[in-house]
Amino acid sequence: MRIGIPKEIKDSECRVGMTPAGVEELVRAGHTVRVEMGAGIGSSIPDSEYAHAGAVLVASASEAWDADLVVKVKEPLPSEFDFLHPQLTLFTYLHLASQLQLVGELQQRGVRAIGYETVQLDNGALPLLAPMSQVAGKMATQIGATLLQHDHGGRGILLGGVAGTAHGRVVILGGGHVGLNAAKIANGLGAQVMVADTNPSRLVYIDDIFHGKVITMVPTRRHIHELLADCDLLIGAALMAGARTPQVIERAMLRNMKPGSVLVDVSIDQGGIAETSRPTSLSNPTYVEEGIIHYCVTNIPGCVPATSTSALTSATLPYVLKLATQGVEAALASDAALGRGLNIEAGAIRHPAVARAVAG
Repeated sequence: MRIGIPKEIKDSECRVGMTPAGVEELVRAGHTVRVEMGAGIGSSIPDSEYAHAGAVLVASASEAWDADLVVKVKEPLPSEFDFLHPQLTLFTYLHLASQLQLVGELQQRGVRAIGYETVQLDNGALPLLAPMSQVAGKMATQIGATLLQHDHGGRGILLGGVAGTAHGRVVILGGGHVGLNAAKIANGLGAQVMVADTNPSRLVYIDDIFHGKVITMVPTRRHIHELLADCDLLIGAALMAGARTPQVIERAMLRNMKPGSVLVDVSIDQGGIAETSRPTSLSNPTYVEEGIIHYCVTNIPGCVPATSTSALTSATLPYVLKLATQGVEAALASDAALGRGLNIEAGAIRHPAVARAVAG
């Protein structure tokens, strides 16, 4: 199979769809891998490493997209739409619930689109979303801690405090991979941490692993309203596979927070947890609404591309090998988790949650 790995063009996105080690495995399995020159530079991977792994280096994006299977990191942008064609299978993060224009393009152009974020095991786990969620969760606390500094416009709060001072308060909405990893960093910094999730068993798990040092609760509207009054850093970590994130933070609720507090909305890929959330970029990451600093970057793991690319390839490579070796249709039929990842095929929306989001 011809596999293409184009350079990512999203603002400040330096990850790449496959490491040289992954390329080598695909080449050893008999496949042709075309890598756009410079695709790995942002992840500290020179072209020479891809060449040594057996990749065919191509000079243009169009040559990388001229493939049976394109493996990416982020969704196609408008300048890439003309590369889409009916014989193409696209394997990448799509987040289509908040990308209605892209849904239309994928349908119109007959692409088979498989979203990393909707590949789902029988137990509900999301194996291709997990590594980037772990990165994003850890980054969310680091970023929030920095934005709380006075020189970044924040309240001037040190999350861990020092002797004789109050520690910063971190509220995390969502106890999945993002929320858990955000809590790990926040707790490690010495902050007072609260995690809210609608799944009681998840709250029991978090309570156990933190030995009660992290407060857990079910996020009722009243609880959230009360928590925000003393919250310094709010992290949006809610997720419903393939679906739009419920907006649980109303604008009026933010007025209950202290000016200079911070919202890091990791859920922004799927629409965001707050009424005031809107996508931002790594080159222009923040804005202020109701006195609250909003950080709503849609590709937070792109901050640490070398780590993220390596982690992502480790997760995606087995599925890429299956798609390439068995053929896409056979792979989708034989692997239930991969089959659940199918979002769009032959102009039809195949994922129920995406269909509901598009229907409104």
